[in-house]
Amino acid sequence: MKVALVHDRLQQYGDPERLLTTLHHLYPQAPVYTAFVDRAQWGQQFADWDIRPTLAQRLPGLSQLPTVYRAWLPSFWESLDLSSYDLVISISGEDSSQSVLTRSHTLHISYCDTPPRRLWEPLPLQPQSRSGNWLQPRFRQYDFYAAQRVDRFVTHSDRVSRRIQKFYRRTAELIPPPVSVPGTGSAGRDYYLYVGELQPIQQVELAIRACQQLDRPLWIVGAGSERDRLQKLAGNQVRFWNPVSPAQLAEIYAGAIALIYPTAYEDFAMSPISAMGHGVPVIACDRSGLHDIILNFRTGLLFPHATVESLCEAMLQFEKLRFSAIACIERAAEFSTSKFMSRFEWFVAKALDDYHSRSPAPTEVI
Repeated sequence: MKVALVHDRLQQYGDPERLLTTLHHLYPQAPVYTAFVDRAQWGQQFADWDIRPTLAQRLPGLSQLPTVYRAWLPSFWESLDLSSYDLVISISGEDSSQSVLTRSHTLHISYCDTPPRRLWEPLPLQPQSRSGNWLQPRFRQYDFYAAQRVDRFVTHSDRVSRRIQKFYRRTAELIPPPVSVPGTGSAGRDYYLYVGELQPIQQVELAIRACQQLDRPLWIVGAGSERDRLQKLAGNQVRFWNPVSPAQLAEIYAGAIALIYPTAYEDFAMSPISAMGHGVPVIACDRSGLHDIILNFRTGLLFPHATVESLCEAMLQFEKLRFSAIACIERAAEFSTSKFMSRFEWFVAKALDDYHSRSPAPTEVI
């Protein structure tokens, strides 16, 4: 069976790229098709991968993917020749890699991170470009019809599943992505912790202001466009770390009272699962997708609103409770890489059986 993997773009190494790495481990001979690849970051670490970018790779300044190039994305995806493959697995998000064309003998499974938020449900904390807005209805129309070409949808959370149902009128199988779970450790007593991207939608400022108000130490591990602003906002009790190695991160988790994940806009996040895998409970907003991950009052605490006041109340309540490291580790184990691989392989096998067992519609002869 010939398999191809399709990914939006290889520009940074985040949660979608960790999923791609696991899928490539499942299908090591599969080439990876992508809109474009940043060779500086991906050239050495993945030198043995067969990476095949679209024609977009030749365009200048593509790393910023300006609006004018986004209008060409359908042409980039549809120009790929996937006619020789029996199975195509796309990991699709904002750049709609699920738009690729496949033949009738090919099963196309889309692991959909989300229907493009810029088209369907813009996030309030992200700057919105007004240029090209007059094309948005056409982009939405194309995205809808491209989604109808996908044979099976998979996603990671109930929130995105509802979004796929609403915007694409399709159902999606829930298979959470793989997370590296050490399965050892326990919470410390030294500081609260945030691990993740420093972007506006992560609302890390809430964690900083809550810890300032309660006079609690906070460590922040991550990088992003918000880092400089957050460092100016933070006081002496907030310590910033660049992304660190897994061994260093394990040491940081060992001193953490809890992981704070304040955003209301995250659909799924791996760092809260990783924290629980180290025996560290999580304080998160109940309006985010993390209510599917955190067991309230067992592996962490969910607070109702993404505000400083609500987070402060949750932290004070958290400090009066006791959380079991074993319960946290057991919950995190449900999202382990081995669990994902077995679930995904079973899903693919059943999807292939169903797809090839379908009898073609009888042809009427006139």
